[in-house]
Amino acid sequence: MCRWLAYAGSPILLRDALYSPAHSLIDRSLQSRLGSETANGDGFGIGWYGSGPDPGVIRSTEPAWNDANLRELAGHVSSRLFFAHIRASSGTAAQRTNCHPFRHGSWLWMHNGLIADFSALKRDLVLDVDPSLFPYIAGQTDSEVLFFLALTLGLDDDPPAAVSGAVGLVEAAGRRRGVNRPFEGTIAATDGECVWAFRYSSGGRTRSVFVTDEFATLRRMYPQLALGGALSEDTRLVVSAPLGTLPGSWRELPEGSCALVAGGDVAIRPFSPPRSPRVQRPAYLAGSLPA
Repeated sequence: MCRWLAYAGSPILLRDALYSPAHSLIDRSLQSRLGSETANGDGFGIGWYGSGPDPGVIRSTEPAWNDANLRELAGHVSSRLFFAHIRASSGTAAQRTNCHPFRHGSWLWMHNGLIADFSALKRDLVLDVDPSLFPYIAGQTDSEVLFFLALTLGLDDDPPAAVSGAVGLVEAAGRRRGVNRPFEGTIAATDGECVWAFRYSSGGRTRSVFVTDEFATLRRMYPQLALGGALSEDTRLVVSAPLGTLPGSWRELPEGSCALVAGGDVAIRPFSPPRSPRVQRPAYLAGSLPA
């Protein structure tokens, strides 16, 4: 499985979040402690927001721990909101278009998990993607298809409802095709202003998601930045695994939950997909394909 990090707050160098903490994301790409694989070496990706509305993205099939270009870029690019992802493939090829985060317009999307027996469900799910969005699917992964299902279902308007509907379509396809427990995953999505994180699986045993919901956590993790005034009190991190061992520093999202991180506030609420989902497209996509 993969590992990911979402940062929102004061602009900092990417290096400070990716390389500096104990048990950093780059460290975990080589020595995963909470995953089923000991290394995440099937590529990496970084997505960040700068002066414009749409994010920049770099993705590579190189192992993150051994990529000099990543270290060079991380030491020179600063951002107020960025995603980082290290990949362990669940079956699709190690190629750049399969690396996260995925981007469409102002959105970034990352996923740690899988759609079980994706080859059996792929056709059903792809046919639920709006035709106007289909040409933008560049890779082979279940994660990217899930992203475009969420976009089809109104990610711009109501992210929790869109993600819930997308996962509901996966579970409905699983029931039709005889795939038990078809979905497992933690998801991070952002429009450049807010960060949403989701933790859900069909079998109720999802991999972890943690959030820092107090500035004191960041002060302990990054004393050189906090004491220097580089971190504001609304800075937050959302991660698939803790970046350190400080007791009480991390709040774990419960199974079947969604977190909204915005302006330093962290709101957590229950999350579950509908039993009978429908492809209800937002107004700007309506009429392109019958639901």
